[in-house]
Formats: sequence, structure tokens, C-alpha cells
Amino acid sequence: MNLSFLRDKPFMRSMLSLAIPVAFQQFISAGMNMVDVLMVGQLGEASIAGLGLANQVFFLLILFLFGVTSGMAIFTAQFWGKGDEDGIRRVLGICLTVALGVGLLFTLAATMIPETVLRFYTEDPEVIEIGSSYLRIVGFSYMFMAVTTSYFAVLRSITFVKITVIVSVIAIILKTGLGYLFIFGIGGLPALGVRGAAIGTTFGWVFQCVLIIILVYVLKTPLAANPLTFFRFDRAFLGKVLKTAMPAAANEVFWSVGITVYNAVYARIGTDAIAAVQINATMEEIAFVFFIGLGNACAIMVGNKIGADEKEVAFEYGRRFTILTVLMALVAGAVILSVRGPVIGLYDISEGAASNVFRLMTIFSLTAWLRGINFILFIGALRAGGDTRFAMFMELFSIWVIGVPAALIGGFVLHLPVYGVYMLVLLEEVAKVFVMVRRYRSRKWIHNLVNAPEVI
Repeated sequence: MNLSFLRDKPFMRSMLSLAIPVAFQQFISAGMNMVDVLMVGQLGEASIAGLGLANQVFFLLILFLFGVTSGMAIFTAQFWGKGDEDGIRRVLGICLTVALGVGLLFTLAATMIPETVLRFYTEDPEVIEIGSSYLRIVGFSYMFMAVTTSYFAVLRSITFVKITVIVSVIAIILKTGLGYLFIFGIGGLPALGVRGAAIGTTFGWVFQCVLIIILVYVLKTPLAANPLTFFRFDRAFLGKVLKTAMPAAANEVFWSVGITVYNAVYARIGTDAIAAVQINATMEEIAFVFFIGLGNACAIMVGNKIGADEKEVAFEYGRRFTILTVLMALVAGAVILSVRGPVIGLYDISEGAASNVFRLMTIFSLTAWLRGINFILFIGALRAGGDTRFAMFMELFSIWVIGVPAALIGGFVLHLPVYGVYMLVLLEEVAKVFVMVRRYRSRKWIHNLVNAPEVI
């Protein structure tokens, strides 16, 4: 493993300036989400399960939005490397149009038929009632979420990372504080339980949306233009952008639906099983802050180099980020192994659920490096290079040919405990890593999109 690039000061400065703010933002977000689960966890396993399953709707939406916005950010990163601000604004217009359309559909589902949605995951009436009360409130935040994620993705891709971090951290803290007041009824407010968490979350997204738009114009960023100019794109430009971006969105949809199938299997093993999965998921989210920070930096730096027509430098950057990700994953895994007991002790859960959480955390800590490699190559390298079709087909194969059948067989045929099913699901990560590394080495993923005639 060649680590000589650690002495490349310009690379390290650029990487750290992009990765650290995003990692910090994700750390605050993950930490506050863990606090949310801790607060709701004091209400019992049914509340943990209800919140966790209701958040599967949010999970599907945010990943679809992530797919759309990161697909669009392929272009904005390359346009930024080329110095074309008008192209960046037009891509933002397409991004907002698609994201708002999707956000509207999820809002209708969450606010009008939440019980129907939750019955996909569980038949426990108490869990469905708790989860539905959460969805009916938080569903009103989805349109604001669509606008916020669009602006965040474009600002990050053009290196305006600090703005997104500041807005997110302030909103997350306010959201958590407000949630605490309403969950437990502090200061004379009504004790609303899970609905209190929904109020805090909704407030957080509305606040982020309003503040980011204000700052875009106050700070005179490249997006500070007449909003009508965002939508001045012709059919050829729209077709080119969607041709690359929509496979990225489809990729996230296929993956997220697969993950919801996993959670449906876990939930049908038992309420204690899905509660254990949700607690473990908070630790996974904290560990992944490092991967997300590195992935964001990798996508921007690789995309910028491709846009500047420096393909070999882009390839080398991908190699460096993969090495850094593996090292960070090994460190994160060691930390999680050491804190399993104290973390579990924070929750008011049964002995069976606690035992499941301990085993789930152990498995994750030992395999985090594998998931880290797949993440950085998918999000940081291949997607930045516009190789979204290959990524989509790879995701389809790994999730739906390996992961989902493994989960269904483990849960309903072999009747394995939740940690046994969790281990079987990881087979898709093992298969994926071999294909991903080979694709990366082939260099076939590197596409200079912004210099194609139909985009100019």
C-alpha cells in the first residue's frame, strides 16, 4: 500500500478542506439522530420500532434525492472545473424540478396513507399507530427537503462546502432541542412522544431550506442569480443531463428499496429485532461520517479533474481516496468494538434486544472496510466520472440477485436470528467489491461530460 501521496501537500489540503466540513456535518447529524433514538428509546421498544420504520419512508426519499442531486452534481463539478457558471445554474434548475416532483409524491403518501405504507414492514398495530402519527407530521417537510438537498449538492460540488455545514449544524441542533421539548413535554409543553420528534424534524428541514436560500444570495455565491434563469435549458441539454443523472437516481432507488426489504425481514423476525437494527444503524451512521466526508471530497476533486481533462490525475485521486477510506474504516471498526457495551447500556431495551445489538455491532465493525471500499468507488469515483449506468446495473445485481434473496432465505426459510440474516446480506458487499475494483482499474468509468457537443 503506497502512502507516499500523504506528502502531497496540495492534495491533502484540498482533500481535508472538502472532507472535514462534510464529515463534521454528518457527525453532528448522526450524533443528533442517535440522541433522537435515545430519547424515543426511553418510551420502549415499540416506539423505537415505530420511529425506525416510519423513517424508512424518509430513507427512501433522501436516497432518491441523493441519487438525483449527486447525478446532477457530476455535471456541476465538471462545469466548475471548466469555469461555466451558467451551466451550473441550468443544472440546478433541472435538479429542483425533479426533486420537487418526487418530494410531492412522498408527501402525499406520508400524510394520506401512512398506515398502508407501514403495513409493508410490520403487522404490529402498536408500531403502525406510532409510526403513522410520526409520518403525518413529518411528511409536510419533504418538499422543503427536496429544495435543500438540491442546493446543498450543487454548492458542495462547486466547493462551497462551509455554507452547507453551517446551515445543517444549526438546523440539526435546533431540531433536536425542539424535539426534546415536545417528546417529554418540557417547560409546560405537551408530552407528544414520537410526534414531538416529528415536529422537531419538520422544523429543522423548513429552517434549513429558508436559511440556505438566504445565504446563497447574501454571500453572492454563483447561484445568486434570478431563479428564472435556472430553468432556461433546452431539450438537448435536459436530455444529456437526465441521461447521466437518472441512472444515479435509479441506482439509489434500487438500493434503498432493497434496504427496506431487509428491514421488513428484520421487523417480521420480531419487534426486538428491528429495534436492535435501528440502534445498530445509529452507530453505522456515526462510523460512516468519515466515508461520506471522503466520498464528497473524492467526487468533487475527481469531477473537477475530469472536467479539466486531466484523466490520469482523476484516476490517481480515486486510488488515494480508496486507501484513505480503508484506513479510516479500520480505525472506526476498532472504536465501535470498544464501545459496544456502554452504548447498549444507554437504551431501555430487553436482554434479547441488547444481545442482538451487541452481535450486530460486532459484525459491522469487522466489515466496515469492505463497505467503505464499495462506497468510495461508487460515490467518489465512478459516479464522478459519469459511469452511472454501470453503477446502476451493478447495484441491481448485488442487491436483488444476492442481497434480497439472502435476506428472505435467512429470515423465512432458515429462520435465522437477526444477526444471522444481517451476515447473509453482507454477501452482496463481498461480490460487489471484486467487480468495483476491476471496473475502477479499467478506467472505463472516466467520461468528460461537459465537453460533449450537445452540452455546450
